[in-house]
Amino acid sequence: MSNVATRLITLILSLQNQPNQKAADLANRLGISVRTLHRYFAMLDEMGIPIYAERGPYGGFSLVRGYKLPPLVFSIEEAVAISLGASLVGEMWGQPYLQAAQGALAKIENVLPNEQRNEIDWARQSLVATRLHRADIATLSPILEELRHVTRERIQISAVYQGLANEKPAKRKIDPYALVFRAGWWYLVGYCHLRSALRTFRVDRIQKLSILKQSFNMPADFNIHKYLEDEFKNQPVIRARLKFIPEAANIVTNNRLVWESIQENADGSVIATLTAPDLPWLASTTLSLGNWVTVLEPPELREMVREWRKPGKGLYR
Repeated sequence: MSNVATRLITLILSLQNQPNQKAADLANRLGISVRTLHRYFAMLDEMGIPIYAERGPYGGFSLVRGYKLPPLVFSIEEAVAISLGASLVGEMWGQPYLQAAQGALAKIENVLPNEQRNEIDWARQSLVATRLHRADIATLSPILEELRHVTRERIQISAVYQGLANEKPAKRKIDPYALVFRAGWWYLVGYCHLRSALRTFRVDRIQKLSILKQSFNMPADFNIHKYLEDEFKNQPVIRARLKFIPEAANIVTNNRLVWESIQENADGSVIATLTAPDLPWLASTTLSLGNWVTVLEPPELREMVREWRKPGKGLYR
């Protein structure tokens, strides 16, 4: 549904719930100009939903008396999509939106015909998305709730953050711009005052969070989708070549999306290319594969893996 259609429905519902509203108030609620609002009034009139105005200090715009927006009618597929979407919100967010998702589902199902409710029951049993998180969502829920609040209200935070490449956690002052769920992890995107640049922080690595009293203004040209597209373009990329023994070749061939390239050899071994922004991540990934893999390149990764395999080093500290 386009933004115009969404705003028209919102306008009808707003006037239906509260008659005699001022043009400026309606325009602000919809995020449009008063001139655009009057154009929307004309569009509704063409659709047979006339708006009338009453003059005076207590007057304003109202729907024609007796008009009510008819109940929403969903196709079977739309009803299932709404139900699965609400369930997914509860699964991803945990406590912050779990009750809201359950409440929305209860309201929707209360007005659906039996055929659509039966389809939803089938979908819940057969089309399941679960365990999306790599971290415990119950543990993350309190901090996600706080981050949702400061992101919405544009309030600065102070965070003690343990970066992957840093031995000790560092204190950061951050302007939180957006929360992103990606590849099983929650991330906070915001302006880091320590680095004087936009940064992405994995939420489960925030050891301590304090909400500051100072608010901030997000740049008008910031677009989270554009940022995520460009995030890794300017970062250094380290390319590793790993050789897998024949007995472990299926680890590569059954997960082709993980690897940049795959070379299958005549003896059954496989050489896979993997890219990452830093050596520690590549080293920990390589060590998790045990004796199935040998590092061919780069030599810095080979040396780090050799060093970390020593007792008291790397993963074995």
